[in-house]
Amino acid sequence: MNVATFIAGRIAFNKQKSFSRFIIRLATAATALSVAAMIVTVCFVNGFQKAVSEKVFSFWGHLRVQEYEPNKALLAEETPILQNDTVRQILKNKPEVAHFQTFATKYAILDKKKEIEGVLIKGVGSDYDFKNLSPFLKTGRWPRFDTSVSYSRDIAISQPIADELKIKAGDSATVYFISGESTNAVARKMYVCGIYKTGIEEYDKLLAIADIRMVQKVSGWDQGMIGGYEVILKDYRQMFTVSDALYDQLPDAWVSRTIRDIYPSIFDWLDIQDVNRNVVFVVMSIVAVINLITCLLILVLERTQMSGVLQSLGASNSVLQRIFLYYSTIIAFRGIFYGFVVGVGLCLLQQYTGLLKLDESSYYVSVAPVSMVWWQIILICVSTFIVCFLALVLPAYFVKSVKPVKAIAFN
Repeated sequence: MNVATFIAGRIAFNKQKSFSRFIIRLATAATALSVAAMIVTVCFVNGFQKAVSEKVFSFWGHLRVQEYEPNKALLAEETPILQNDTVRQILKNKPEVAHFQTFATKYAILDKKKEIEGVLIKGVGSDYDFKNLSPFLKTGRWPRFDTSVSYSRDIAISQPIADELKIKAGDSATVYFISGESTNAVARKMYVCGIYKTGIEEYDKLLAIADIRMVQKVSGWDQGMIGGYEVILKDYRQMFTVSDALYDQLPDAWVSRTIRDIYPSIFDWLDIQDVNRNVVFVVMSIVAVINLITCLLILVLERTQMSGVLQSLGASNSVLQRIFLYYSTIIAFRGIFYGFVVGVGLCLLQQYTGLLKLDESSYYVSVAPVSMVWWQIILICVSTFIVCFLALVLPAYFVKSVKPVKAIAFN
């Protein structure tokens, strides 16, 4: 058995009360707190970014393929363009594309008993996949597209708009469309088939969903004119790669843009969370390292007599250094293990109970979301251990300054 490992183990697991035991517990607790804080931070940041991103992607897909319009905002009417078989075939041939669907938007005014609210109607067709939006539906249903009529009169509105106009699912309302070429409003009586809520204020205070055929008719478009295609990918991380590839393949009048490029404000805000996460990592790592270094120096001072005796018996400085290094490593390992248990435990508690609530109007989610990526959690534990071990190597050399004669007489 290795002498240094044996002695370090006997010291570390010694139950005798001493001042160093308090210091050891303090260092262990500080390391555990640091690791737990890093695990909780990365899981909450991951969950937050994933939950908010999925809400945006659910409403607009990952890419938009439409007529080229520089500096076009997301929540605005598009320039109509005729559906193109070449474009559809290009999208079908892309293995990364899971689904694509037509859409068009039109500004309107929603009227209910003289209460009015401005809305941006998103017209969709029978090819639209409502599966991604199903978690947001509060009451009623999504619009249905009856082919026996010229267009469906179903419209789905958001909860804030419904509350403002005092509308319930099943009620009727009048929608007024005003064309830019005419001051005369075109009125359509609509049936509120459903009410949704995403928690993203920019959507909930403006968007309504209806039949794209109605948008085409009130806009005076030719048959087959659309605002563009929404593209849903199998893996959202391929957004930019697929968009660049489509940009080169599409006909001249068409362009592909990612939702992140069109509507960067939310994603820029989500990126700031990475900065906050990194700050927590740095601060917690410094706390763990400082506490372990302090603990090691106190242990060296307390065991000065033991060091002198071992030196007088022929132990080399390297053996003494390894004893204290192993000793501190055991303490660091304990702290990391306890931190892992506490951090993962807190994340699981939040994941299954949703104890931590948030203001949805400010954070876009009502419950703090958690996403546990196990390789990240393991990396935090391993990296913390490596950083702590390297930080302990330098103070371990302090043992070289211990002189046997003075150390034995040390009290």
